[in-house]
Amino acid sequence: MTSIPPFGGFGLGLRKTHYADFLESHVEVDFVEVISENYMIDGGKALRVLEDVRARHPVIIHGVSMSIGSAQGLDADYLDRLKQLEHRIDPLWVSDHLCWTRTSAHNSHDLLPLPLSHEALDVVCDNIDRAQSHLGRPMLFENPSSYVTFPEDELTEWAFLSEMTRRTGCYLLLDVNNIYVSAQNHGFSADDYLTGLPLDRVRQIHLAGHTPRGERGDFIIDTHDRAVCDDVWDLYGQARAMIAQPVATMIERDDKIPPLPELLAELDQARSLASSAMAGLSA
Repeated sequence: MTSIPPFGGFGLGLRKTHYADFLESHVEVDFVEVISENYMIDGGKALRVLEDVRARHPVIIHGVSMSIGSAQGLDADYLDRLKQLEHRIDPLWVSDHLCWTRTSAHNSHDLLPLPLSHEALDVVCDNIDRAQSHLGRPMLFENPSSYVTFPEDELTEWAFLSEMTRRTGCYLLLDVNNIYVSAQNHGFSADDYLTGLPLDRVRQIHLAGHTPRGERGDFIIDTHDRAVCDDVWDLYGQARAMIAQPVATMIERDDKIPPLPELLAELDQARSLASSAMAGLSA
């Protein structure tokens, strides 16, 4: 299986709100990322738009329903439709989440947490092996935001991810906001999390906003509905200073989506922080 070479671009999630911007003008991004399931179809306007955008920009396809932690295994029809989209778009890479979303009879359409146990790790690794074999390429998997823990937990999340990458050869999509959200909700150290990861396996970083504690209860909630906060920017700068290879960085917004210039301004901030971090590494 081929490796995924480092790519240091800066991009945005392609959302319907900004279709016209991407089709009618030049947008200063190095790539776009799309939700895989929105385009795993045989035709229609959304797929035509994606193909038009693909002619202008590299594309990453990012799934939310593979259910890599499902004890029932992966859905064969899902894998076939994902592979069809992969062939059609020729993405930079294919990614999904460390989570489960379904049982054999029900799809929750939510990114549900896994117990951080050796048994769950075996299930995840078996499923990743199957997915990567079916697609004929390594995948990236994203660390989740978390609001609960399990009595069965035997590993830290970073130890789980480290062993997962070692056993399967997959890569990491490092969501810095999710690290911050989970660290605040569970009281662990974001520094320990970053230090414990195999950072050489990171190929992409997500940045997003969240709902602060107190607005909707006692948890910080990963809502992707506002600008990246200062603490997450600080953690991004720290992460970039620890990662030696180029990585792709993306601003993720899924609700209360602002005009495109606002997101591009955030992307410029990411470029500036990454440039400063890389300059420090080379000094």
